[in-house]
Amino acid sequence: MGKKKKAKEKKGKKKPRKTKPSKKWELYEIVEGKVKRKNKTCPKCGSGVFMAKHKDRWACGKCGYTEFIREAKK
Repeated sequence: MGKKKKAKEKKGKKKPRKTKPSKKWELYEIVEGKVKRKNKTCPKCGSGVFMAKHKDRWACGKCGYTEFIREAKK
């Protein structure tokens, strides 16, 4: 003889999470009627995947590829 479980009360409808827009329009610019990409593309994933620019590196969000930025010595 096991214990009887109480029925869970339904909490109702979940609220949607607030998310920021991706701002894809900031990754491109139009030069002489042609579209130019501002960020680097990932060499492993191909031309469809952008790399994110951080303070000290370029990083791919899909495969994890990272290029570190070397500072010029003075």
